[in-house]
Amino acid sequence: MNATTPSHPMLRRDLLQAGAIGFMGLSMADVFALRAARGESASAITKPPRSVIFLFLTGGPSQHDTFDMKPEAPAEIRGEFSPIATATPGIDITEGLPMLAQRSRHWSLLRSLSHGNNGHDQGTYIMLTGRSVIPPTFRASKPQPVDWPSIAAVSGAMTAPRSILPSSVILPEKIYHSNTGVYPGQFAGLLGEKHEPWLIETTDKPHAYHSYSGAFPGYLFDLHKGEHSDRDDFRFEVPFLSLPDGMLSSRFGERQNLLSQIEQQRRDLDKEASTAGYDRYRELAVSLIADPKVRDAFEVRKAPPKVLERYGDNSFGWSLLMARRLVEAGVNMVQVNMGNFGSWDLHGNNTVNLKEFLFPPTDRAVSALLDDLDESGLLESTLIVMAGEFGRTPRITHIAQNIYKYPGRDHWGPCQSVLFAGGGIPGGTIIGSSDAQGAYPASDLQTPESFAATIYHALGIPREAHWQDVAGRPYPVYQADPIAGLLPG
Repeated sequence: MNATTPSHPMLRRDLLQAGAIGFMGLSMADVFALRAARGESASAITKPPRSVIFLFLTGGPSQHDTFDMKPEAPAEIRGEFSPIATATPGIDITEGLPMLAQRSRHWSLLRSLSHGNNGHDQGTYIMLTGRSVIPPTFRASKPQPVDWPSIAAVSGAMTAPRSILPSSVILPEKIYHSNTGVYPGQFAGLLGEKHEPWLIETTDKPHAYHSYSGAFPGYLFDLHKGEHSDRDDFRFEVPFLSLPDGMLSSRFGERQNLLSQIEQQRRDLDKEASTAGYDRYRELAVSLIADPKVRDAFEVRKAPPKVLERYGDNSFGWSLLMARRLVEAGVNMVQVNMGNFGSWDLHGNNTVNLKEFLFPPTDRAVSALLDDLDESGLLESTLIVMAGEFGRTPRITHIAQNIYKYPGRDHWGPCQSVLFAGGGIPGGTIIGSSDAQGAYPASDLQTPESFAATIYHALGIPREAHWQDVAGRPYPVYQADPIAGLLPG
């Protein structure tokens, strides 16, 4: 890749030099020195960066049971959870998230996000691409090069790297439905292979346990029975680092063998990938072995016991701790897919699954992330967004009694709640409202387009920015205005 390409700040000869000294411990100071040698000013290097951590709750959480409760509604609508007061007078949320309730000074709620699709594949596509209209080329459970690029891919392509790590990362696994396959909308699509977000898959298990969900260990549950699972064969290990399609080798070996393995594959790379692909592959490998902060970002299981207790010593907690460390190490956009196999897809056993298996690890991990970023001075420049592919139906139903022991809520695209925190937003704020049943927006309707625009705005992407597809055709980044009143400036 040539030296002027925005997505790679290091010259190729610099990268080769970094690889040569990697085993001796290339530090971020070395990276800054290389960047300074290219004429970048110290102020540009040290300017506080803007980052986003996007927490995607797979399956779709219920607005009624989380952030938009309807205590005056009939029992079949309000559900079994009671609201509790937050630290902000006049704002109540579910009793299931008491730690987040005490941190309302850091977050704002959007209660009026709406789109028109109730399918998992379609809803995921809509929310992860920020486009409400499903194109005619869409194929359920079949990602294609003609798909719209994900918010994560656009964010990575349109922001300048801050380190030798990629600008955009997804963890701890791709979104996958065990009955159908991989959801489209989470990849680069029209942007092209070179702009794929870097997928960090932390487990070597296939997506085979479709009835098991939640955070392991401790919160893994049988989705259909609403009971704790005793499975102990789920693993969360790094690095099991999967590179974007088109790169060779889906996993890295021991650190001391990485560069030799890459050199051995060079002839294959010359045949199957461009020089740019080789450069990126080497750059990713060097970043793993070169800088202690980068290594620490991945080795979350080795964090001090107090840190693990703070976040929760489970896959939810580990993922958010990794996201926080990646932001500090120089990643601009981190998407965390929270909940294996559609954990929040509670057609049945709604109350028990939320109360016992989903609320506790989520409340602890997200609260720890807010506290950690705040104490480190990173919260002001890091926007946290938490959403799913849709909300849930106002009315509780028990349509699948042969599968679920207790009732639940079905898919509902017309209204969902979204949490925004950090990034300079005015905390303790409510944007929009839903009707008396939590079914439709009653004021300040917002769309996936305005949702995506808010993320792009938080990252500092100019309003006039365009991305280009593989054929060089330009497309505007912004499809709507950012959500008014939510972000400063």
